[in-house]
Amino acid sequence: MDLKEYLKTHRLFPDGSMGTYYCSIVNQQNAISERANLSAPDIIKKIHIDYIKAGAGLLRTNTFAASRAVLRCSQEEQRRIVKAACAIAKDAVATIQTEQGEDKKVWILGDIGPIPQDAETSEEEIIKEYQFLCDIFLEEGMDGIHFETFSSTYHIEKLVPYIKSKKESMFILASFSVNKNGYSTSGISANRLLDHISQLKGIDACGLNCGVGSGHMQQILRKINLPEGIPLYAAPNAGYPEQLQNRMVFMDNARYFANNMKQIAELGVAITGGCCGTTPEYITSLVEMIGDSNYAQPKHKGHEKVDGASLPGKENEFYQLLQSGKKVVAVELDPPYDADIDRVMECAHKLKTSSADIITFADSPMGRSRVDSVLMSIKIAEETGLRVMPHICCRDRNIITMRSTLLGAYIHGIRNLLLVTGDPVPGESRVSTTGVFDYNSVQLMDYVKEMNIEHFPKEPFCFGGALNHNRGSIEKVVERLQRKIAAGARYFLTQPIYSREDVDRIKSIKERLDTKILCGIMPLVSYKNARFIKNEMPQINVPDEIMNRYHPDMSREEAEEVGASIARELIEMLDPIADGYYIMLPFNRVSLMDKIFQK
Repeated sequence: MDLKEYLKTHRLFPDGSMGTYYCSIVNQQNAISERANLSAPDIIKKIHIDYIKAGAGLLRTNTFAASRAVLRCSQEEQRRIVKAACAIAKDAVATIQTEQGEDKKVWILGDIGPIPQDAETSEEEIIKEYQFLCDIFLEEGMDGIHFETFSSTYHIEKLVPYIKSKKESMFILASFSVNKNGYSTSGISANRLLDHISQLKGIDACGLNCGVGSGHMQQILRKINLPEGIPLYAAPNAGYPEQLQNRMVFMDNARYFANNMKQIAELGVAITGGCCGTTPEYITSLVEMIGDSNYAQPKHKGHEKVDGASLPGKENEFYQLLQSGKKVVAVELDPPYDADIDRVMECAHKLKTSSADIITFADSPMGRSRVDSVLMSIKIAEETGLRVMPHICCRDRNIITMRSTLLGAYIHGIRNLLLVTGDPVPGESRVSTTGVFDYNSVQLMDYVKEMNIEHFPKEPFCFGGALNHNRGSIEKVVERLQRKIAAGARYFLTQPIYSREDVDRIKSIKERLDTKILCGIMPLVSYKNARFIKNEMPQINVPDEIMNRYHPDMSREEAEEVGASIARELIEMLDPIADGYYIMLPFNRVSLMDKIFQK
């Protein structure tokens, strides 16, 4: 009987936490158990056997954190670690069957946790590493694969067809981690995660694990609409750890845990286990409390499915302008480096009578701290009534802070965002300053799209992305933009444009994509300013014919007039293809607006 058939009539108890149990055995708080597949295989085998003897009928290989980013290893060493994990698990099962008889059935799933991804990691690299792990589990004859502690279905959707095309009978379990409020770190609710994954062809079981203790998991599962017709999985943590003498320690509450899990099982959950902090004692308590009792189908509550595509929403005013065919004008102001905002407030008030349709604020460009772009936008919007669009970059906020920032922006009326990866921290500052990069721009867009569906369906954020038209071939640029469009970007703001070559590249991009593009116009305001941009901003192309229009002895007025004249010429060239203009004013010189847009 295979695992899928078994679950039609039986409950199943998986093992508990390999990682925290291993750390307690070796008495090392942050030990990586996956390395022990090679250095201490007897310890890993003993842990597997302890869980089986406690009543576990489902083992996961010791590979949850076996990614190259976590292990800091080569692909070949990764292969040896994962293959060793499979061999150890099979050896543990064989040992038990020798002792207890071959009728003792224990299934083994290859365990895959989320592979860390930052701004420097491409999507192709991540998928290839997942496939590499899946291939090893297929080669080693595992009964299935467990995608564990994921925050979205994104990568799983791409991997399930890959696995099933190689072995249709491979059992695939997908489980997601959510917080006490029932949301993953990607901002997706448990309800949507389980609804979406349960409908994915090839998924054999799904559920929740980690993130919360058994009490909170029970509350979450009682509130949501549990999928029908598929075995459900629940594996909460033992509880919430506390720090004791530099160690994170979980409470010893196995009976309390088992009682909560019994109530979870009664909801129709077939696979009941534990995650962080759950030792063999917890599994013993689960088996004693729940046993192989019959279980009902999940209780379907008839909740309306949450589908982002079908949610009605108030149309965004700025995007309506873009859709109307008007050449919209976004003007960037630089937030100050200190608390003196008089100058930027004066500039904002002057822009009220200009051609500007929206004011945008960069998020500490070039990795140098300025007043927060969101807070600056709120201040300007409240005092001037102008539309605002703060840039939000990935560099300075981890997942927790990003969510807080977005929620704060929303309750203060911000509805337009420009989402960017962000410039890296300057080399001289890296000793004392850390770039976070929990996301890249596409991942951040996916996150905001999910927040729109979950939290802001009636009046969602409208967001755009950056278009660096000189970054590689046209094909590569278009490919990046397509990913951003799929993630919800509705328009793009380009880098500054100075040449016919730039215009032609934008035209070529525009012909291949159905999207709105605001073309970057940055008037150079002095010979020194022009030299700096040409020589120190490698992704901005300032041709010699532009440079030759400036000279060191120009007055401020002369240089500004040249800059404005060049801007007008570029706008005329861009008129057939641009949906609007993104005006970057050096040193917040708003007086240039009247010179560029002469009435």
